[in-house]
Amino acid sequence: MVKLSKTEFIATLAPIAIRVRKEGSPLFPSVRLAQNLLETGGVIHPWYNLGGIKVGSGKPNGYWKGQYVRKGTWEVENGTRVDTTALFRAYDSIYDFYKDQDLLFQLARYERVRKSTTPEMQAEALRLCGYATDPQYGSKIVSLINANKLKRYDEEAAKPDPVKPPTKPPASEPEPLPIPVRLNGELLAEGRLISGQTWVAARVVGEALQLKIGFANKAVTANGKSLPTLLFGNVGYVPIRELAAVHDKAKIVWSAADTSVDIKTTS
Repeated sequence: MVKLSKTEFIATLAPIAIRVRKEGSPLFPSVRLAQNLLETGGVIHPWYNLGGIKVGSGKPNGYWKGQYVRKGTWEVENGTRVDTTALFRAYDSIYDFYKDQDLLFQLARYERVRKSTTPEMQAEALRLCGYATDPQYGSKIVSLINANKLKRYDEEAAKPDPVKPPTKPPASEPEPLPIPVRLNGELLAEGRLISGQTWVAARVVGEALQLKIGFANKAVTANGKSLPTLLFGNVGYVPIRELAAVHDKAKIVWSAADTSVDIKTTS
């Protein structure tokens, strides 16, 4: 479980929400991020279900492989809150969750969600279409949008991608590959494979290793040691091997079978 500050939570998710919007998602990034805050309380669980999607009668697809978790939840029945448990879909990444959720929104019942022209309309459409039983669902999403100034991400998603005239044949630059990162076998975070090196969110992984994470002179520090740093939004990423090297017992184990990294701190 990854508990972030609200700023870190939004900064982690916003680039992915913008990306899927540019790929054709019907959901405004502001609505998506506010819904994620409402549904999770700002926690990114290892199963990456940020919108409370239940298993239901859906069939596995390219984004949901059929995994699930059982967890507590609550519904409103006849105006009364009822605590219960349910099976929720589990995903390999945040991106997979967003894309599976977009498949859900292609159902006929969500036509009003797809046709909404403002975040406010869309938030209320989610309630009217029965996404949740909470009668205040739409207004809660709108309140979170306004409180966190999330419409700026709608504006970012609406901007065309900059096109620069090439001065030489463009090099092939593959998009960073998402890499599952585990700590002693338990899923901890999602790293990014860049130029053959796995980079991870320094604060999320570093604090899980009980390191003191700081930021000085435009670089992340771990126990006072400066590390190579890349910024994605407001989140500092560092090479996982250099971060683990600060820990006196951590070892990095690469799994080619499922393209993942495990940080071992126990024998």
